[in-house]
Amino acid sequence: MTEPLLSVQHLGVEFDTDEGVVRAVDELSFTVAAGETLGIVGESGCGKSVTALAIMRLLPQPMGSIAGGSIRFQGEDLAKLPVARMEKIRGARIGMVFQEPMTALNPVKTVGKQLIESLLLHTDLKVEQAIRRAIEMLDHVGIPSPDIRMGEYPHQLSGGMRQRVVIAMALICRPSLLIADEPTTALDVTIQAQILELIKALQQEMGMAVILITHDLGVIAETSDNVAVMYAGRMAESGTVYDIFDDPRHPYTQGLLASIPRLDHASKTRLTTIEGMVPGLLDLPKGCRFENRCSRRQARCATHAPVIETIAEKHKVSCFNPATQPPHDAAINT
Repeated sequence: MTEPLLSVQHLGVEFDTDEGVVRAVDELSFTVAAGETLGIVGESGCGKSVTALAIMRLLPQPMGSIAGGSIRFQGEDLAKLPVARMEKIRGARIGMVFQEPMTALNPVKTVGKQLIESLLLHTDLKVEQAIRRAIEMLDHVGIPSPDIRMGEYPHQLSGGMRQRVVIAMALICRPSLLIADEPTTALDVTIQAQILELIKALQQEMGMAVILITHDLGVIAETSDNVAVMYAGRMAESGTVYDIFDDPRHPYTQGLLASIPRLDHASKTRLTTIEGMVPGLLDLPKGCRFENRCSRRQARCATHAPVIETIAEKHKVSCFNPATQPPHDAAINT
């Protein structure tokens, strides 16, 4: 059996805060094969971005730390690598599109200077060669007059163009894995579609794997091969995109799907919501973290945490009382 490109096993991430130690990611496991897209979905604060930062070893210091588990990438455990070795992997073999392009880009450096920095650090290209490669990459991601844009600053570009620059920076060294953290946040729907199509086209051209982090289930349905649903730092459910959308078993996954607006029901029913609030990470329940919001909770849910169990080839769910069939109208066309 071929070893996955990335294998995250029992990952734990903690933050030392003034109020106490917060465990933002707990016992998280998933794999990503070469060339496939894994979509990670969940509400804000569930640990999606922290997981990405842990993989990249970019957790804020000194308060953030990997508290357990392994992150194996191409045969190496990133969680245990020396800083110098990790710096050679980050940006070269693993690229990342950060959530907000205006903060990801340096406002006092030109677009060109920021693009060629990675090439000069990770390749043997000379400055002139790096400049040509950067211009080619800007053209590749659909930025007009790329030679002119090389000399401009981030504030001179539109939001969509800044996002394309961030993608160009992440891909300029042709990585094996791209982590895209909310790559379409704050973009209008037309630009959002263009960015997603761009990532998909570049993925097929380069043969790279993609981890797509988003709260938008529609984006997940259109782009992902496999899906991981996170809740309060843990994995609630995972499987193929068809498992999750056509046969959701965890009540949280079902709640997320039910909350998607349906045009055919728009004039008939109110939008479905998940009652209650996500528990605070400093005051997590002893048992299942979704127990206080779950309509199928049992007595043991309040005192015991369910382990994730395999119910099909790739379909896994962490629930004492998983659904046996999807609720009416839960599935959407993928």
